[in-house]
Amino acid sequence: MDIAHYMQTVGQRARAASRAMARADTSAKNAALMTLAAAIRREADTLLAANAEDVAAARAAGLEPAMLDRLTLSAKGVAAMAEGVEQVAALADPIGEVNDMKYRPSGIQVGRMRVPLGVIGIIYEARPNVTADAAALCLKSGNAAILRGGSEAIRCNRAIATLVQEALATAGLPADAVQVIDTTDRAAVGHLITMREYVDVIVPRGGKGLISRLLAEARVPMIQHLDGNCHVYLDESAKLDKALAIVDNAKTQRYGTCNTAESLLVARSVAAVLLPPVAARLSEKGVELRGCPETCALLPQAIPASEEDWRTEYLAPIISIKLVDGLDEAIEHINRYSSHHTEAIVTEDYGRARRFLREVDSSSVMVNASTRFADGFEYGLGAEIGISTDKIHARGPVGLNGLTSEKWIVLGDGHVRA
Repeated sequence: MDIAHYMQTVGQRARAASRAMARADTSAKNAALMTLAAAIRREADTLLAANAEDVAAARAAGLEPAMLDRLTLSAKGVAAMAEGVEQVAALADPIGEVNDMKYRPSGIQVGRMRVPLGVIGIIYEARPNVTADAAALCLKSGNAAILRGGSEAIRCNRAIATLVQEALATAGLPADAVQVIDTTDRAAVGHLITMREYVDVIVPRGGKGLISRLLAEARVPMIQHLDGNCHVYLDESAKLDKALAIVDNAKTQRYGTCNTAESLLVARSVAAVLLPPVAARLSEKGVELRGCPETCALLPQAIPASEEDWRTEYLAPIISIKLVDGLDEAIEHINRYSSHHTEAIVTEDYGRARRFLREVDSSSVMVNASTRFADGFEYGLGAEIGISTDKIHARGPVGLNGLTSEKWIVLGDGHVRA
């Protein structure tokens, strides 16, 4: 395959399809989404069989456990994929929405209209559900999508792509509105991230290696996050039952996700009461504890943490633990070491909760809730295209609105500027 020619063709087709998608009506977009959801349920066995082949090949190739976890699709996962597509269909269509229309002294009306971004390139590793999620969100938001999944998920991604094409055709929408790159050649990524004439934004979903490469090479703007070093802070007023439930869920519900807690901070004044039972719960589940000297003195099972541990996304049954003087030190530590993804405080003090919400500089900040809630599905966005730790354009879980922009519109009746 001539990769350069192939990617140029994909880009040209996507640009043409984006113009048709920008004017597509809501009923056609929703019809495509409902057809896709039904097809996913109908072909669940086909998708699971394709995924099983991907998983077997990835395991044989020595793919790390966290990536295998992300790659593996269950019957429940297929059902959730279909439900996510249906939720996107049920959401209000943002395209064409007009806001803030105001009369100016000149007599003109000025406001803003929500419009698609255009062509969105999405690069992701392992997770086959991203193919359906991304297709659904881009379709509903009136964009064209170029999807480049990881080589480890190629069989399942191809199977999902077939269903997407079926849904688009049924609804009378252009087949090129969603294109899945049908090659595992890494050169395809290099072309995708530099085709400014065809691609308006890149959304990468993957590990540090992928993001680092894109940051160095991309010429197309990106919506991205590098990693998910998420924190839970147990405040002086934290109740033990809440601390146990939240830390356990945030760390152990799933190890290989970007919203899993990787660091635990505990107020020094309550550490002797809170930390041993919390640590025991984690140890029972096989979590390795890496702690500051005070933590190691309290917990015989803990091993000393290094400076690097405070900034590490483990994606594994490991957690770093540090005792802090109180809220000020907790906030300082989080803002210094976190990846600005998701942080949580466990507290009964309203004032401290408010300060934590205001002063922690992350895309999601929570009070008395597990970091695992940082997710587009849980936030009511339907599916998400990714989680952004950027501060410009979109931040946090990126749903429909994050895939749109606004343009200024002016209404007049023969008005001219004096």
